[in-house]
Amino acid sequence: MESEFITRSMPKLLPNSPTLLCLPTCWKQAAPFSLPGAQRSTSWLPSFCVKIRGSATSTATEVQPTRHFYANRSPESPEGCREVLKRQGKIGFSKERLKQYSAMLRECASKVALNEGRAVHGNLIRNGVVPDSHLWVSLTSFYGKCGRLEFARKVLDETPERDVVSWTALISGFVSEGCGDDAVALYCVMRNEDVRPNEYVLATTLKACSLSLDVELGRQVHAEAVKAGLLTDLFVASGLVDLYAKCKEIELADSVFFSMPERNEVLWNVLLNGYAQLGDGKAVLKLFSLMVEWEHKLNRFTLSTVLKGCAKSGHLKEGKLLHSVAIKTGQEVDEFVASCLVDMYSKCGMTGYALQVFKRIKDPDLVTWSAMISGLDQQGCSHDAAELYKAMVLAGVRPNQYIFSSLVSAATSMGDLRFGKTIHAYISKYEMEDDMLVSNALIMMYMKHGQLQDGIQVFNSMPEQDTASWSYLLSGFCDSNTCEEAPRIFYQMLVEGFNPNMYTFIDILRSCSSLSDVHFGRQVHTHIIKNCNDSNDFVRTALIDMYAKARCIEDAVAVFNRLVDRDLFTWTTMIDGYAKTNQPEMALKHFVDMQSEGVKPNEFTIASCLNACSHMATLEGGQQLHSMVVKAGHTGDIIVATAITDMYGKCGCLEDAEANFKDMVLRDAVSWNTIIAVYAYHSQGENALQAYRMMIEKGFLPDEATFLSILSVCSNMGLVEEGKKHFESMSKVYGITPSLEHYACVVNILSRAGQFDEVEAFIKEQKLSTHALIWETVLGACKLHGNLDLGETAARKLFELQPKEDSAYVFLSNIFASKGRWDDVQKIRVLMSEEGIKKEPGCSWVGVDGQVHVFVSQDGSHPKTEQIYAKLQDLKQRLSFSGYIPKTENVLHNISSREKIEHLWHHSERLALGLALISASPGMPIRIFKNLRICEDCHEVMKVISYVTSREIVIRDFKRFHHFKLGSCSCQDSW
Repeated sequence: MESEFITRSMPKLLPNSPTLLCLPTCWKQAAPFSLPGAQRSTSWLPSFCVKIRGSATSTATEVQPTRHFYANRSPESPEGCREVLKRQGKIGFSKERLKQYSAMLRECASKVALNEGRAVHGNLIRNGVVPDSHLWVSLTSFYGKCGRLEFARKVLDETPERDVVSWTALISGFVSEGCGDDAVALYCVMRNEDVRPNEYVLATTLKACSLSLDVELGRQVHAEAVKAGLLTDLFVASGLVDLYAKCKEIELADSVFFSMPERNEVLWNVLLNGYAQLGDGKAVLKLFSLMVEWEHKLNRFTLSTVLKGCAKSGHLKEGKLLHSVAIKTGQEVDEFVASCLVDMYSKCGMTGYALQVFKRIKDPDLVTWSAMISGLDQQGCSHDAAELYKAMVLAGVRPNQYIFSSLVSAATSMGDLRFGKTIHAYISKYEMEDDMLVSNALIMMYMKHGQLQDGIQVFNSMPEQDTASWSYLLSGFCDSNTCEEAPRIFYQMLVEGFNPNMYTFIDILRSCSSLSDVHFGRQVHTHIIKNCNDSNDFVRTALIDMYAKARCIEDAVAVFNRLVDRDLFTWTTMIDGYAKTNQPEMALKHFVDMQSEGVKPNEFTIASCLNACSHMATLEGGQQLHSMVVKAGHTGDIIVATAITDMYGKCGCLEDAEANFKDMVLRDAVSWNTIIAVYAYHSQGENALQAYRMMIEKGFLPDEATFLSILSVCSNMGLVEEGKKHFESMSKVYGITPSLEHYACVVNILSRAGQFDEVEAFIKEQKLSTHALIWETVLGACKLHGNLDLGETAARKLFELQPKEDSAYVFLSNIFASKGRWDDVQKIRVLMSEEGIKKEPGCSWVGVDGQVHVFVSQDGSHPKTEQIYAKLQDLKQRLSFSGYIPKTENVLHNISSREKIEHLWHHSERLALGLALISASPGMPIRIFKNLRICEDCHEVMKVISYVTSREIVIRDFKRFHHFKLGSCSCQDSW
């Protein structure tokens, strides 16, 4: 009988090829025996099981080899072997003895005592017991409940008559181990064998469907239940409700639930839990109210389930009502309910209430500690979370991965890297470094603190990563210092087969913004569309930011127009993008549109709008924004205050810019740079240098922008030696590597001073001959000094470097014109025409009565042209009495002297002045803006007009401001 059982059941546990039979190693060495085609084995039966032959005390006697697979009722056949065993008295046990074996196996299964159950199984084999149907089921159930599913399956395969009870035992074992797909497959095999299901196997299979979220098979099982008339069984109904709820088929769950003739607390709790898992707090509360109305008993599971629903949906008021119910029913002291109360209050942001409940729990379990610590961390109470962890350690509770991840998150929020590293040491102590949740939290902490190498080390030591791991790693490479690595990490993530999520895309787009790499950003945009993330507003906002910072404003607008919810950050990004791409009108329009949609601006939005006003030089709009800043209480914000200073400076209000800077409570290096630039822009060289010295005295280090302003001041003031000194201090004192703009400033200092030999030597020494900016600077100085030879050299260089730019042609043409070389002027114009190059037309604009009026030279399109021309004619006569003589050499056209004088009087800035004089209030400064450099004659005219009219005239050309007052200019005739 023993041989029969071995050959019937055990070979199927092993590979098909002949091999040593190796069952669990805890079974002691047994006597050798043989099977057909197999080698001899000594490792599968307990020592007390083999006593078929030999002495009674032997524990290792040899079994007679038998051959029993090939003949019916021969001594080698199973039947023949059974007869042999009968004659030896090895079978024939009573039903009571079989029941004893079944009972022992059930007890072992209930205790999950695997070794004891194996011993019982071995005893069966030793005694040659032929199991009946109940014993076969007990064996199957024992192995299933002990988690040895492969043994359970083989036992079922060897069961002579597999009924529904046998199948239920095996399916139940797979379900208890969480193997839903395997359990479902077994059910299908059972039905293929035409075994009719009962309520127990249906309920168990429905649990398997829930585990695997297999709603389609669940529907078929539902149909089986209807066909078998088992739909009203509470276990089957509970399984159906649970399945449909977990698969988000909540209407079907409702249908099954309310079709039941009677419902117990279990069924109510299943549906309540389904709604809670979906986060539908209102439905949970509605169903709970119905349950109370029908006077069903409220047990701890009901209350905990409803509290979970309140926690997920944030229904604090209803959660408090449930708390009162728990107090009335005496269940507040129940640790399970109390833990759910702690979780509910924590997730609803009431950490104080959560702590009160927590402190009343006599012996909090690990889940409760975890809920409390996590809640404190999520509500920003990081210090309290750390203190609670210390109390937990003192209470002797071993932390789990959820607690450690919360503590690492708390360290990240506090900015306390030392505390975070301490928690990392505890994580190592408890050997939880391999946990993905903990490792991800550590990566995020190290990346947020700029400890990139530590974050990379944690990432590389993980047994496996997920998408979150890659996202946290990528988040450390978003700023300008580290962003070069981000594309490589993103590419490697794709190579490894991970699909980026929302956070991954946001981080890589931030890196593209820092890199100003719009080409790679477009590739990322393609991946976003491919992964169906282009409808996510957070990703769209990151795309807008990337395109706006890359000056691709059209692409930013295209994404912006598809946004469903435009938040403050998105509007601010668009406004800032327009301001930085020299589209101030659109920036201010979006500012108005944003407010019309009910979005209130913050300090960053206002600062961006102030920058737009600076570009547009719209003083009135800037003043309105300034008043808005005062009303909103943003005057103390250093970014806004700096933007106001810059706005007034660029709108020509030097006094207002200066006053605003002096009123600033806090200043940073950017604030000092701004006021220095304002002074430089307004030709206030001494004030700029004094502000620079004060900046150094206050402990602020200058940067590249500081030196650009200082070198520009030195150029305007003709301070050659001081300019050289400041240029040398950049690298020698402050460790700043000069940029091309700084070299251009030095060239400008030397060339404006007429030191052209030194200019050429400097260009050669610094190897600057391949840069167009350098030769543009030289050419401008050559025009100023009339240096034709070097001017021609500079122009030829520019023709090579920038053949399509008009500035070189215009400057060279003007030099020729000033020398009276009209044939050469004509050649330049023909060359420009052949190359398709058009000179940028000069224009001027002035603000009158809230409107901006634009003029070009000889303009006659304005509605008030007659009055403007009349006013200019009057001024012309008044200036002639003051001794003004037109500088006709500034008219670079081959026309008569009279025509040149008329041409000068209709330059765009004079037309703008004429409109301002006939429209603006007397005594108010007149502010005119020009896109090109003001000519020498207009500069002289403005000085005289400021004297004869007693009006202050402020003109901003493309280089600087000119303040004309009482016959003099702030630039001291050096521009």
